[in-house]
Amino acid sequence: MRFSPTADETAYQETVREFVQTVVGPRAAEVDRSNAFPRDIVDAAGRQGLMGATIPTAEGGGGVDYVRYALAIEEVSAGSATVGAILAVNNSLVVELVAAFGSPAQRDHWLRPLASGQSVGAFALSEQDAGTDAANQQTIAHQEGSGYRLCGRKVWVANAVAADVFVVFAATTPGVGGRGVSAFLVPSTARGLTLTDLNDALGVRGLGVTDVLLDDVRVGPEALIGTVGRGFDIAMRALDGGRIAIGAQALGIGRAALDAALSHARARTTFGRPIAEYQAIQWMLADMATELDAARMLVGKAAAARDHQERCTLEASMAKLAASEAAHRAADTAMQILASAGYRRGSTVERLFRDARATEIYQGTSEVQRLIIASKVLSS
Repeated sequence: MRFSPTADETAYQETVREFVQTVVGPRAAEVDRSNAFPRDIVDAAGRQGLMGATIPTAEGGGGVDYVRYALAIEEVSAGSATVGAILAVNNSLVVELVAAFGSPAQRDHWLRPLASGQSVGAFALSEQDAGTDAANQQTIAHQEGSGYRLCGRKVWVANAVAADVFVVFAATTPGVGGRGVSAFLVPSTARGLTLTDLNDALGVRGLGVTDVLLDDVRVGPEALIGTVGRGFDIAMRALDGGRIAIGAQALGIGRAALDAALSHARARTTFGRPIAEYQAIQWMLADMATELDAARMLVGKAAAARDHQERCTLEASMAKLAASEAAHRAADTAMQILASAGYRRGSTVERLFRDARATEIYQGTSEVQRLIIASKVLSS
């Protein structure tokens, strides 16, 4: 058991931090204001091995383990939660899924472009009535000969505006829940696949989020990922990794909020003293630091479990729950410490406050994480 990164992990983290300081961080406010997908930053991240961090270098990826990957997502997210989320989706929900469950032909066609950042992937699971209840898929895959015809609507699909391929989940046997869901790799050029207007989100802006319409999209048998009826299990396994990444993203947001609060508390004076000398402020900072450090241990534990266990559902849910709620409290407390300086539109803390809230919602709300944790605990 260890509680801090190794020298090699720290060196990797420092390399990513330098990339963030020179490429990601200076653009964060602009990306937030414009709500435009930062494809040039994504390309640069690909050259750093961050679009397929856990994929072997021989296949175009970064060749690191999940612990290093989580450290990288935290660093990137401290500079821009949006870029952190883009990487988390492409890594955990698309490229790792293709590597683990794709056919040899699918891996040959998609793995290197996705892992290197030459292509971008998107994960199309959620629907209007199939978010928390993800097994309740209303998108239908009608079998036609050896292929399928996809009909339905996916909502809040991250990376959609830049995606070259979508992992689409659809019911091949409607009415039987998760046992009837299958997964498909659908190119963005497929006839009948269209995107709605860009969603105007509160936070994590620039993530390229739209709904995806599937109007008689025909795909061949080669589009099926794994076997018929295995899609829901594939999605849940991908979300194990995705939730660790979102936990790491939340840590980055929370850490940036703590840094902003510390800087302000040292510089801001009232009654002739820095506000950092007041016990009320000190207690706020102490709680922020403690909660974030505790969450960091859970994220590290979950990342290590991903490296060494067949499944890490419990650890991933605990990590996402703890880190997202710690980040929310950290951003809220930073706003309180900065007061009007933080509440102003366009301030760093105002952006972090909006970004943190999303981490408690996407890839399974905090309530869903508590249900998963309780189920695992009760069955142990």
